[in-house]
Amino acid sequence: MALTMNDVERFEASRPRLEAIAYRLLGSASEAEDAAQETFLRWQSADVDRIEVPEAWLTKVLTNLCLNQLTSARARRETYVGQWLPEPLLAGDPMLGPADTAEQRESVSYAVLTLLERLSPNERAVYVLREAFAYPHGEIAEILDISVAASQQIFHRAKKHVAEGKARTEVDEETARRIIDEFLAAATSGRTEPLVRLLTEDSFAVGDGGGKVPARTKAFEGALAVAKFMRGLFKPSKAKRALVGGSPDIHVTTANGSPALVVVVGDRVVGVMCLEITTDGIAAFRNQANPDKLERATERWASGDHGEPLLTAF
Repeated sequence: MALTMNDVERFEASRPRLEAIAYRLLGSASEAEDAAQETFLRWQSADVDRIEVPEAWLTKVLTNLCLNQLTSARARRETYVGQWLPEPLLAGDPMLGPADTAEQRESVSYAVLTLLERLSPNERAVYVLREAFAYPHGEIAEILDISVAASQQIFHRAKKHVAEGKARTEVDEETARRIIDEFLAAATSGRTEPLVRLLTEDSFAVGDGGGKVPARTKAFEGALAVAKFMRGLFKPSKAKRALVGGSPDIHVTTANGSPALVVVVGDRVVGVMCLEITTDGIAAFRNQANPDKLERATERWASGDHGEPLLTAF
């Protein structure tokens, strides 16, 4: 049955919300777009006149598509080259979804998206629908074909797992910017001691090159190991310039609502380093360098005005 223009418009009005849900579930912008488009194809082939609550129907279809995707993604990630990190979204990206509450903002942070990888597909779905989009447990139960009591239990279990893995209290934006300035000054000084002072004792640094860009398969752990890694990372060399295609500019912005360094060569984003900054210091560096996961960031970066870089590295 052919869709009317009104039917298409009803779906398109829901597409941003569907993509935002799918991104939180899958950790990939491209896969989120694919899931939303597949949902549209299901909408196109359905008898939409008989669908009483289109939003609920679309959410159910999308969520179940994502659950199937998550099951297969787990198998794929077992053979992924190196560490797997989510695809970062730069400030202003509509796929970040709602950010009215602290819970909504936190649910899309790079740190929490990484923690969600530890959850089962059902735990992840319940957590995202409840925490990020405030769906009542009754609706979640209908979407996942479970009982309301099961939805509540799964949510509490998922929230506990996420809370156990979260860092200490994060700092405000002004303090974060000051710490980033201090970090860059220390990282380019060629000395390890100033870096160690900025890090928590249990800090770590992890990178995702996807087999396309050199990245260590195991995280650097502990302040001294991370400081030595960062000192070497910011040390200029011809080999690094050749690897990224020039001398990269480093800008400070936010990715997934958290402080981030964006590494740019020309108009091409070659790295997004998300920093987890707490009241005790910098707790984590998560660096996305896989070019397949930086295409959307590059598109958004090229279309905006970002001013002068904080520094030119390598």
